[in-house]
Amino acid sequence: MIDRAFVPIYQRLFEFYKERIIKQEYLPGVRIDSINRIMRRHSVSRETAKLVLNKLSEEGFIIKKAGKGSFVTYTREIQKIWGMLIPFYSTNIEDLIANLNEEAQKVNRSFRYFLHYNEPEEEIRLVGNMLRQGYEAIIIVPNYDESLTANFYRNLNQGNSVVLLVDNTMGGSFFSYVIQSYDLGVKRAIAYLTSKNDKNLLFVKNEAWRGRNLVYELIEQSMQVFLRRQSPNRKLFVISGLSGFNQEFIEMSNIGGILCSTDVDSLKVTGRLNRWGIKMPDQISVVSYGNTELTRSASPLITSVDCRYPEMARLTASLIFECNPKITKQYVIQPEIVVRQT
Repeated sequence: MIDRAFVPIYQRLFEFYKERIIKQEYLPGVRIDSINRIMRRHSVSRETAKLVLNKLSEEGFIIKKAGKGSFVTYTREIQKIWGMLIPFYSTNIEDLIANLNEEAQKVNRSFRYFLHYNEPEEEIRLVGNMLRQGYEAIIIVPNYDESLTANFYRNLNQGNSVVLLVDNTMGGSFFSYVIQSYDLGVKRAIAYLTSKNDKNLLFVKNEAWRGRNLVYELIEQSMQVFLRRQSPNRKLFVISGLSGFNQEFIEMSNIGGILCSTDVDSLKVTGRLNRWGIKMPDQISVVSYGNTELTRSASPLITSVDCRYPEMARLTASLIFECNPKITKQYVIQPEIVVRQT
């Protein structure tokens, strides 16, 4: 850990202004603090204030105009690079990354992805960096509590870069997007699970990352709504992770159908059911949300909600080349249920 006491004051102030430029607290074209303003605001000498502005200028964050002041520079020339931001890493996200990478390769674009661990400040910093570096496209799987980044995106100056949302959004009207209809996927999963028996259902969430997860909240709410409509006498149980998933819990709760939020969890669930001698789908039916290679090659083959990531990637690529920042174009993918052995 760096002891800030040994970092020169001008370097600390340089980082202060640099961070605010990247996060667009100072928008491109806006006049930044003058030497006198830096001196008063931070109680530093004229020489220190000059060093701060000189370093910002040398690294391309501002441009000095004689007699007018210093102004935040615009993004550099657009590069043939697509960047993707993800809140966490999972097999489902990995599948989407692979499909987007394939689309990028078809048009000779570099593809990079960045993980921000569901941290809104890190997401904002990464987006700002990619904009300043001139990425052609910035593809965002939103932070799972979009209210924490809403102001940033509402005021974002994206320049000549294309900013798109993929997979999900609760408030994505600022940009074009290609998302899936989670409620439709849940509806199809519920219809399948309730057709197998008259027992209760279980939703297995995977909440390894910190913060609020609005997608899981939506899935849970949709399950409650659809279950009340189709089978009002059944109960829905919800667990976060599999620490409490055991044979006693299954029997005491009279579970007859399980929806897993990730394909990895579905493998763990079906593995345990196999060990306990519970037959699928006769005694308990299992549906996984994802339909990645894991569910297609498992034993037994796992019934899945197919997110249709290849189509999502293809539509995202098409939007990058036809996108007009002043016109939002939005696609909603309809997930399908793929019935297999569970």
